[in-house]
Amino acid sequence: MASIPSPPSLPEPCLCLVTDRQVCGEAALVDRVAEAVKGGVDLVQLREKDLHGAQLLDLATRLRHAIGDRALLVVNERVDVAAALPSDGVQLGEDAVPASAARRILGPDMLIGRSVHSVEGAGQAVDDGADFLLVGTMFASRSHPGEEPAGPGLLARIAARYGLPAIGIGGITADNCHQVMGAGASGVAVITGILASPDPGGAAQRLKEAMLAAHRQQP
Repeated sequence: MASIPSPPSLPEPCLCLVTDRQVCGEAALVDRVAEAVKGGVDLVQLREKDLHGAQLLDLATRLRHAIGDRALLVVNERVDVAAALPSDGVQLGEDAVPASAARRILGPDMLIGRSVHSVEGAGQAVDDGADFLLVGTMFASRSHPGEEPAGPGLLARIAARYGLPAIGIGGITADNCHQVMGAGASGVAVITGILASPDPGGAAQRLKEAMLAAHRQQP
């Protein structure tokens, strides 16, 4: 009997880079992401909400070519683009289609992540069949100005209640990632901390090293 395909496994701990070409400029984005992957990024989330489908597919194709199989690549929200590309899956916002609907389109062998901002949202994502959670926001960040951060306590409550990998996002740096990992995170996600750096590879390496050190201290 043929085995049922399953999604690729997230590395644990997992360093995720979320793209934002407004941070570094469109011309530099692909090269900066590639350098960050060399520095230790495990998962790239293509998140460019203002691009139309054809533009997003073109950018996704260039990213896939640049990073090869050295990191996983998921597309934010756009299930159609994720399916059209040799991607590894999709990252769904909290108000996006349910993970179960995305699964019917993408099949069993692609990753489906869900962004959540509450324990209840995490529970719904688990019930819908998400493979991992992106939990925010941990700390104040440029990408969410004026938003009161939930803090690592939210991630701790989610990690204690559900068994899915939970990645913290929002204002995370090499100096504070130990707080997120100590709360039970399976990894951390960043935007500005890497993309805005003049040395994205070095920034990724420093964050990865700090994350690994914190992971080794987890009980």
